[in-house]
Amino acid sequence: MERAHAPSPLPQIDSRARLRRFKDLAAGWMVSAGGMSVLVAILLIFFYLLYEVLPMFQGASVDPVTRYPAAAAVADEGAAAPLLLAIEEQAEIAVRLDESGRAAFFSVQNGTPLRQEQLPLPAGTKITSFAIDTDASRLFAAGLSNGQLVLARHDYEISYDAAGVRSMAPALVYPYGDTPLELGDSAIQTVAVRDASKGLMVAAAIDGRLEARQWSKTRNFLTQETQLKEQPLQLPAVDIAPDYLLISPDQRLLYVIARSGDYRVLDVRNETLLDGGRLLRSGKVTEVKFLLGGVSLMVADSNGRIAQWSVVRRGGESELTEIRSLTLGNGAVRHVIPEHRRKGLIAVDGSGQLRLLHTTAERELLRQPLEGAPVALAIAPRANFLLVENAAREMQLWSVSNPHPEVSWSALWNKVWYENYREPAYVWQSSSASESFEPKYSLTPLAFGTLKAAFYAMLLGAPLAICGAIFTAYFMAPQLRSKVKPLIEMMEALPTVILGFLAGLWLAPFVERHLPGMFALLLFMPVGVLLAAFAWRQLPLGLRRLVPDGWEPVLLIPAVILVSWGTIELSGPLERTFFAGDMRSWLTNDLGITFDQRNALVVGIAMGFAVVPNIFSIAEDAIYSVPKHLSYGSLALGATPWQTLVGVVLPTASPGIFSALMIGMGRAVGETMIVLMATGNTPVMEANIFEGMRTLAANLAVEIGETEVDSTHYRVLFLAAFVLFGFTFIVNTIAEVVRQRLRRRYSVI
Repeated sequence: MERAHAPSPLPQIDSRARLRRFKDLAAGWMVSAGGMSVLVAILLIFFYLLYEVLPMFQGASVDPVTRYPAAAAVADEGAAAPLLLAIEEQAEIAVRLDESGRAAFFSVQNGTPLRQEQLPLPAGTKITSFAIDTDASRLFAAGLSNGQLVLARHDYEISYDAAGVRSMAPALVYPYGDTPLELGDSAIQTVAVRDASKGLMVAAAIDGRLEARQWSKTRNFLTQETQLKEQPLQLPAVDIAPDYLLISPDQRLLYVIARSGDYRVLDVRNETLLDGGRLLRSGKVTEVKFLLGGVSLMVADSNGRIAQWSVVRRGGESELTEIRSLTLGNGAVRHVIPEHRRKGLIAVDGSGQLRLLHTTAERELLRQPLEGAPVALAIAPRANFLLVENAAREMQLWSVSNPHPEVSWSALWNKVWYENYREPAYVWQSSSASESFEPKYSLTPLAFGTLKAAFYAMLLGAPLAICGAIFTAYFMAPQLRSKVKPLIEMMEALPTVILGFLAGLWLAPFVERHLPGMFALLLFMPVGVLLAAFAWRQLPLGLRRLVPDGWEPVLLIPAVILVSWGTIELSGPLERTFFAGDMRSWLTNDLGITFDQRNALVVGIAMGFAVVPNIFSIAEDAIYSVPKHLSYGSLALGATPWQTLVGVVLPTASPGIFSALMIGMGRAVGETMIVLMATGNTPVMEANIFEGMRTLAANLAVEIGETEVDSTHYRVLFLAAFVLFGFTFIVNTIAEVVRQRLRRRYSVI
């Protein structure tokens, strides 16, 4: 009888092998796809940031829109030369005031005449000088040949009909009446006017001498008319020809400038000469205009140069100082037209080329040739249109695209001399309540603050984490390690907003109150730990054997608590003994070190506490994963445990330890909430541990929700994010290169 044979297991084994290969292949593809997805996501982030940043560095453009004869706009073939050419807010209506005193309003787009008015000039007089208050007020002054002055404003009244259609009615308005003001008895050669809420001031050059008048203003509640009351005003004598006169917005300073370049600055309030000197080394002054805000003078000369001058206070005295200069070349600068709402300006050089410039960025944005020699220019308030009248009596309308003139490499990373500052500085100040604010977009203090916060966090956290990882992985008993390691890793789950909250509201005041104790702790803690260890070694052997091997560190906990408590309690006596009861005042007054309650020391403690779990966990795993046979072989050859640790374990684990440090540094660099809540959040360039800082990440969190989309501020914030992204990428790349070299070097141990 034949025995039945069992079925062969080979087909089943083959099917399992095929299934296993399929699973391995699928898992490999999934892992590869996941890794590629991460790389694609990082690249998308990179390109999106680049997409938002690149428009800032594109140049400006000026494109022709239309042209028409100037005679058609003013409805007069024999119109006199222009004194004023201006465009209203909507860039729909322009006004041209000529030397005869006739104001012509016309359409900007096609030159259609809309309205004409004549200034109330007395019979037999003519305009001999002209000045504008500001582009925003639209007030102008016309000095006459008989010593009188006419004040007027071009105005645009907007109304809506029943259908909601908007209409605009241009007109000349006389806010102080149409009767000319008396300044002298002969022709006014140069004039300046400044109108403010509380008063009106006029300065004029008559027969080579300086005259000034000042009036206080009162409003009649019944007629709503503004009445002027002249105030006594005495000015010191000047010894130069007053070819250019300018009055500061607060009506305190009067600038007197001669074509030769000599200047005098008069303090009107104190009736004294504030400063005097020379603006030019050679050549002649061709134009002087106030930059937006009236803080800086833009002085153009016959050498093709435009210099920015501002009053700077040094050593208790004020002096007019050149902040920067822009060289155009090509002969004398003919026209300088400041923008209405930015620190930019339009200039025409000797060859008739149009230049778009920005002072803070020290940047020339555009160079555009014009057809014909321009005799008058006007920039729209929104800087989107430019109207030019040339010598051929032709009006040219240009559209202007210049969205981000404030940005340049020097403005972002170099020191910049801002208005009202004593010297060039790194400053981040993106907004202000003033319309004439000068944006300050220096990323240097933010990058410095980021590195400062990361440095102090790593200074505290890295030694504690690495030393703790070494002891836990190499010396600690396994049972104790199984409790300590998860406990430390649980700290990583603590929200950083909680750490920032505690650091800002509890730790910062605590450190300020116990500052001597905090520094004494650095000295007393190592001594206390050594004394505790020495006391442990002096105990009888029988008592020491009651504690299992590797559990001795638990006995240090009471010692650490006792030393910390005692040091903090000694803070008051130490402060009274060595610092006259106030260490903060001692630091400030005796050492000249400023102290802010929320400072880098607080950030270092709080953020160091946050990065410890990351560094500890990765470093501890790297040290614990060193093959045991390497340690056993070293010990068998006669090396001590410390020699084995230093010579075998740490070199083998060095790639992992280095990775832990880099990941911890990346966490410190990108930390937001702790530095946002535990520092003064001030972007200052100070390495002082007792001063705060502002980091790139914290700045993004604070300002991204308040900025206007697609504005310069908006794109600069994206640039800050790009810098942070690039910094992290570079650090991680360097870390990976170093880690691979360490791995290759110590893989043969």
